[in-house]
Amino acid sequence: MAGLVVSGTQVSYIGQDCREIPEHLGRDCGHFAKRLDLSFNLLRSLEGLSAFRSLEELILDNNQLGDDLVLPGLPSLHTLTLNKNRITDLEYLLDHLAEVTPALEYLSLLGNVACPNELVSLEKDEEDYKRYRCFVLYKLPNLKFLDARKVTRQEREEALVRGAFMKVVKPKVSSEDTASSPECHYTPLPSASRELTSHRGVLGKCRYVYYGKNSEGNRFIRDDQL
Repeated sequence: MAGLVVSGTQVSYIGQDCREIPEHLGRDCGHFAKRLDLSFNLLRSLEGLSAFRSLEELILDNNQLGDDLVLPGLPSLHTLTLNKNRITDLEYLLDHLAEVTPALEYLSLLGNVACPNELVSLEKDEEDYKRYRCFVLYKLPNLKFLDARKVTRQEREEALVRGAFMKVVKPKVSSEDTASSPECHYTPLPSASRELTSHRGVLGKCRYVYYGKNSEGNRFIRDDQL
């Protein structure tokens, strides 16, 4: 089988551009594999993973897995890496992992929007990442490593106290919302004076004040204009 590498209980199927887990992979290797590496593919679904019930390590780096990611129950899985995928909904993922991977101790989410750091946005800083770690550890208190960094005792204690408040919800603006919103053109006039049919007087505050002693504009006014 081209691209398949098997060494004992370790199975690698790397860089094969597959969009889903091949059926033959689970049929031939699912019953004995304890470590499965599917990195550098085009995976959008993990449907075929149900054949690998004895997995302890799962590597899914550099795929196209998104917020619809669904894992089967993997009671022995202790290591999961999802680096460089398309995951944005952190809370959904963590709730799902808490349910289907109760033995999880090592998790890495670097390169996903759900993991706020400079790998995904230059606007993120260390404080954003600390809050993220606090929330992850609140949801998954048994983790020993998160994103290749060991979980400290201080982080664990802080997650117990503050983790529930570390969730950051950002509104999602779709392209449809942007297209349907009216374009706003700048005008220096108050809003009530924009309609041409409106003849009401409008008062407004001007940010510019003239402090000169003489009115320079009056020299251009003729007597018949007074």
